[in-house]
Amino acid sequence: MRLKPLVISNDGILQIDIMELPENCVIVLSDGIAKFTELPAHAKTKIVTYQGKVRRVEFDEGEEF
Repeated sequence: MRLKPLVISNDGILQIDIMELPENCVIVLSDGIAKFTELPAHAKTKIVTYQGKVRRVEFDEGEEF
């Protein structure tokens, strides 16, 4: 699984050490859940929502020729 969970405290606080994250990444927050993933070098990354909540993150990867 590409999306990795981030911990949100019981107080609703998300603390992130950006030095521990990949250089190029995306953080997705939805319905009280936080996850992150590294962005691929050559790809389209699509965040699909339904009724205001994230349903999936899709990657359409390619390689330059």
